[in-house]
Amino acid sequence: MSAATVSAPTAAPAHEGRIGLRANLRHIGALARRNMLQIKQDPESMFDALLMPVVFILLFTFVFGGSIAGKGHEKEYVNYLVPGLMAMMGMQIAMAVGTGINDDFKKGVMDRFRTMPIARSSVLIAKIVVEVGRMLIATTILLGMGFAIGLTVSTSVLHLLAAVALAMVFGASLMWIFILLGLSLQTAQAVQGVAMIVLLPLQFGSSIFAPTSNMPGWLEGFTKYNPLSNLADAARHLINGGPVAHSVWMTLAWAAGITLVTAPLAVAKFRNKT
Repeated sequence: MSAATVSAPTAAPAHEGRIGLRANLRHIGALARRNMLQIKQDPESMFDALLMPVVFILLFTFVFGGSIAGKGHEKEYVNYLVPGLMAMMGMQIAMAVGTGINDDFKKGVMDRFRTMPIARSSVLIAKIVVEVGRMLIATTILLGMGFAIGLTVSTSVLHLLAAVALAMVFGASLMWIFILLGLSLQTAQAVQGVAMIVLLPLQFGSSIFAPTSNMPGWLEGFTKYNPLSNLADAARHLINGGPVAHSVWMTLAWAAGITLVTAPLAVAKFRNKT
């Protein structure tokens, strides 16, 4: 019996009308369970969440850390890099949501949901719930590797948890963008291609990997408005100490704005396709 069959929410009689909040939450839970069962059946789908943090932190610390922070200062660079990579993880994991949605349409999974009286948004929210879980796993591994090679927390555990929570909130907002891409483009390869065009300028035109003071003036100006810079700076100050109010509020404002714009568009597109 397939995961989709096991965990699909029970259909309600057509005369029940509008779906209530309790039923909607129940459907989200059932669909999230279905997505987790898919991961259990295909454990290779977790490789990106498990291996990306290890590869990125080792690569940037020991290959580029000496050039950026100075030879012999690689461990000091870890405290700069890890909060930035927390911002980067959200974008990398979020991309998988768009390709997953696109793949589900190709496999006919959405035809099953179309016959059921469930809120269309519950299918998308369930995807986000599971991907936030994957993002949390990736961030935990990232922090574990960081501590292993010299990361220190100069503030407190609560500040560290606040940095993780902020990264989760922003990452969840990004998922709506990739869901919209997954619903709008024809293939998963197209979703990945467009996503990379968006990802690369945002990642490298930010304060994730290096301070922006040595960048050209026009690029330094771009980094100030780049949401990844705001998130990286917020996480960095929460972990290392420093003024956090501006960068935290800017990150939350970006997350709210992205969600308010893209979530209704994604739900409408999904409703039209199903």
